[in-house]
Amino acid sequence: MPSTRSVLTALAHQPLPPVPDGAEVMTALVELPPADPGTPPHRHSGPVYGYVTEGAVVFELEGEPERVIPAGGTFSEPGGDVIHYQAGNALADGWSRFVVVMLHAPGAPMLALVDEAELAERRHLRAPRPARG
Repeated sequence: MPSTRSVLTALAHQPLPPVPDGAEVMTALVELPPADPGTPPHRHSGPVYGYVTEGAVVFELEGEPERVIPAGGTFSEPGGDVIHYQAGNALADGWSRFVVVMLHAPGAPMLALVDEAELAERRHLRAPRPARG
C-alpha cells in the first residue's frame, strides 16, 4: 500500500437523526457580506451540517441561545419542525462564509420560510434574546 502524508481532522462527530427514505443531499457554500443577517427564520425538511470557513456566523436554533461560531467551527440542526432563526454574519467589516451539507425529503423544499404568525405562536420556544447595547 502506498504511504501518504494526508491528515484527517474530525471536526464534528454525532449520531445521525432520522433521515427520510429517499432523501437527497445538497452541499452549498453560503457567502455573507458584512453585517448581513442571512436568511430570515426558516426550517429545513432534514438535518443540516455546517462548517464556517471564514469570518464568524451568528447562529440560533429554536430552544437554543444565540451563539457566534468562528472560522473553523461547526454547527448542525436536526431539521423537521425546528425553526432556524439566524445564520448571519457576525462581522460588521468583513465577509463570512460557511459550507453546509443539507439532507431533505424527496419532493420537499430544502428550505421553507416561517411566517410572522407562526413565529408569534412559537415565541415561547425561543431562547431569551441577548442584551444589545
